[in-house]
Order: sequence, then structure tokens, then C-alpha cells
Amino acid sequence: MKKLNNVIKIFPILVLVLSLNGCDPTTSSINIFSDADDVQLGLDVVNEIKNNPNEYPIFTKDASVKAYIQSRIFNEILASSKIAKKNVYKYSIEIVDRNDVLNAFALPGGPVYVYTGLLKFLDSEAALAGVLGHEIAHAERRHATNRMTKYYGVSFLLSLILGDNPTQLAEIAANLFVGVAFLANSRSDEDESDKFSFEYLKDTRYYPGGVKFFFEKLNADGIISGSSSQLETFLSTHPDPIARIATTNQRLRDANFTVRNYDDTGDGIYRTEYQNNIRSKIP
Repeated sequence: MKKLNNVIKIFPILVLVLSLNGCDPTTSSINIFSDADDVQLGLDVVNEIKNNPNEYPIFTKDASVKAYIQSRIFNEILASSKIAKKNVYKYSIEIVDRNDVLNAFALPGGPVYVYTGLLKFLDSEAALAGVLGHEIAHAERRHATNRMTKYYGVSFLLSLILGDNPTQLAEIAANLFVGVAFLANSRSDEDESDKFSFEYLKDTRYYPGGVKFFFEKLNADGIISGSSSQLETFLSTHPDPIARIATTNQRLRDANFTVRNYDDTGDGIYRTEYQNNIRSKIP
């Protein structure tokens, strides 16, 4: 898709905002972007992030934190036989040094970012594995480019790619940059990423229900029902956390796993390891 390279060069801000405001796929099988295009889009946005260190400062205080997460957790998930594009996409992980943000996001083609605020909030490797599996699923299911195709329409995107309406493209990018569009996630699409995280973790050392631990801790701490600047954007763009807990619990029962909570200990949770190798090393 040679002509698509033209739009890739001028879409980095569009895709960045689309991805950070929530990855939301369409049920349609039509996607004008190829896997190679997803990879290139992701790489372009990575460069945008590098050029915005005030907004996305990279965590450099202790290199062992990223190394540990990548080697022990991230690569363990990527080894799952259910991840189809591991040899196609450029999977990588980076830590954003912002303790005020409880979030993580995935870019098209594989790059995954997690904020220090989330790492300090979580309290087990299983919980982090659940989050990372969820983000990998966003990339695997091509949610970002699926939604771009869905939202704007194939014919409209093609007209931009072919250069018929370049001013409209600039206007769309400007609107997305201030967060006008793509703020709402569909329940079914977030649920799809939860489901695939569950499937990925079944192939790992981690408890497969880890994807719900984040929401359980939010609920236990009273953050979901209360007011929190850390979660204002996250909760405005993500489906009901309580419903997602219930759905994961049902998946566990259907697969004959014991339903365990975020504060449990035992096999597959790795609470002490998380505290010693990740949480305690983030100021």
C-alpha cells in the first residue's frame, strides 16, 4: 500500500491522541491499513513521544525496573502461543515517569507504555501482567487502525491519502489533539482486550484473572466511586470497571479457575517479587 506512506507521515499526532484516549475497534473486518502500516504508525508515534519529554518523560531513575518488567513479565506474555503477530509487530515496553497518571497504553504495531503512577498503585506481578496483556491485545486486535477506518470511512480516508482534501486532514488532527473525538470506548471492545489478556496469561506463570486486579484495587480504595484527578480521564473513556470484574470472574469460573481477588497471595500472584523489584524502586 505505497500511497498509504503519505498519510503515515502526517498522521502521528492523530494516532497518538487516538491511542492515548482509548483504543476502540470496530466489528467490521474492513481496515485499510496493513500490518506493516500499523508498525510504521507506531514507530512514528514513538518518535512523537520522544519529541515531547515534558508530556511523556521516560523513567530513567533505575534501569533495572524496565529490565525486570521486560524480561520477566512482558516477554513471558509475548511467549504465549495465542499472540499471532509477535514476529510481525515491533513489541516493546517503555515507562513514562509520571506518578500522577494511573494508566497504560498501546500504539499500533506493538509499542506499549506504562506510567509510574500505575506501577506504584499495583501490588503484584499478576496485576501488571493483566494490564500488559490487555494492552498487547489492543495491538494484536488492531483496535486503533480499525477505529480510524470505522470512524472516518474508507472512502474519506482514501481521499485524504490520495491528496484530494489535505486541509480536512489537518483539521481532524487538530480536533483530535484537543480531545474532541474518540473519547468513548465501547464495552465490547474493551471486553475483547480483557478476554485476550485472560487467554494470554493462561500460557504464563501468572494467574489469568490478573486483568481485573487493577479494578478491584480501585474499588477497594474507594477511587471508582470517589473523585480522583488521576482517574478522571481514564474512567471517562473506559467502560464500567465493576462490570469488567464480574465478566472476568465468570471467565475464570467457566475455565475452572478459582476466583481470587487482588489482595490474595499464593501461586501466580507474585506480590513480594513485585514489591522488591518494581514498586520499591520507583520514587
